[in-house]
Amino acid sequence: MTAVVFVHGTGVREPGFSALVGRVAAGLAAQRGGLEVVPYDWGAAHGARLAAGGASLPPRSGTTRGPGSDPGDETTTAWAVLYADPYAELASVAAEAGPVVERPPGTVPPQQHIRALLTALAARGDEPGAEAGPGLARAATGLAAHPLLGPAADALDPADLAVVAARSLTARLISDALEADSPLVPVGETRDAVTDRIAEALGAPPRGTERGVRTWLLRTAGAAASRAVERRRRALTEAAHPAAGDILRYLSRGAAFRAGLRALVAGLEPPVAVVGHSLGGIIALDTLISAPLPQVGLLVTAGSQGPFLYESGSLPSLEHPEPLPPHVPAWLNLYDPRDLLGHLGAELFPGRVTDVPVDSGQPFPAAHSAYWTNPAVYRHIVDHLP
Repeated sequence: MTAVVFVHGTGVREPGFSALVGRVAAGLAAQRGGLEVVPYDWGAAHGARLAAGGASLPPRSGTTRGPGSDPGDETTTAWAVLYADPYAELASVAAEAGPVVERPPGTVPPQQHIRALLTALAARGDEPGAEAGPGLARAATGLAAHPLLGPAADALDPADLAVVAARSLTARLISDALEADSPLVPVGETRDAVTDRIAEALGAPPRGTERGVRTWLLRTAGAAASRAVERRRRALTEAAHPAAGDILRYLSRGAAFRAGLRALVAGLEPPVAVVGHSLGGIIALDTLISAPLPQVGLLVTAGSQGPFLYESGSLPSLEHPEPLPPHVPAWLNLYDPRDLLGHLGAELFPGRVTDVPVDSGQPFPAAHSAYWTNPAVYRHIVDHLP
């Protein structure tokens, strides 16, 4: 009887572990009977846990606000929204615009005025926004032609519209810097100074008595998001820590993970296949590289970062360009083209790895967790079993 050792990925704990193993066993049985599925629950034995009951985590919602709390949190959260979409505030304003009213003859439409100012700003080049990054002239030209500018101009007075447009331009500069992985993103004080300078170039009065008016839109845009993040902050940390912690714990204390898998496999009769998902695939690969396990005739990885760690010099057991040792068995590497955590090994290890795409029809990150509900995964595994 062929034994299939299943090595789970990050963050898996009971009761999810038993449900996952049951699904894997059923998926394999649907393709071929008589297989023995042997789970390796490294999460229970060696996985990350909060040993002090979460003492390192921020307080629960409701305990962070008070006389000494930071009123800038909402503004910071709102800027995060703008970095993700520099036109978000403009869109919010435009959505609240009332019906278009007829204007007296000879009146200059508000959008024509702001577009002229944006064109003049673009003609000055990138210098007014240089502290936030390059590209102000291009961003101003793009905003002048943006379809949301007209409705927003109808909804706001010129001073507030100038501030909203300035925030959009500053957010665009910083968003571009973040996308380019720039190590020189400005602090909030500099960001705000750039925004003020651009706003004044677009017709807003100098910051002063208008401060409350000029920050109202930004603060209200982010207030709801800020409160939601605060409410969920500890819950999100508690939910995420096993996955992130498992990776860090394996890379720093992986010997125990590998020893546990080696002991499990050593007690099985051949033939044995080792199937690993995500970090489980790295554990399996490292274990098989480190020393021979003659019982194992097949290694299967799904959504694996093993090839990437090897190429980047981060795989614990093997450093590029060293080849796979001869004792490593045939390696089937399954990856979903939409899974950003699934990597390829065939070019790195010519003749030793078979890369096979399996499409779950899911976007990332759902694609990374959809392997074990995909019948194609089990068909490929069974086709390659010893």
